[in-house]
Amino acid sequence: MNEEVLLELERIIKKRRKSSDSNSYVVKLFSEGKVKIANKVGEEAVETISAYLVEGKKNLQEESADLIFHLMVMLDEADISISDVLSVLKKRMKNDWYW
Repeated sequence: MNEEVLLELERIIKKRRKSSDSNSYVVKLFSEGKVKIANKVGEEAVETISAYLVEGKKNLQEESADLIFHLMVMLDEADISISDVLSVLKKRMKNDWYW
């Protein structure tokens, strides 16, 4: 996955967050607040782990996508951009000892 996909997803989340579309899952998540968003990240993390342990590669890919999506919703709610997170990763990659 390249950075552009994450940046596009971030733009979509920001746009939907500002929307009043009651059919939007993103609008619903933000309206339910921080606890709901955090719980969804936790739920998706558990489902990703389960897929890794007992399900096939396709399910792991699907659950990983769900986890990334919900993590990005949480980051947006916390006013942290994906670029901020990628910058931390890039900085860590410069330190061979970290990995």
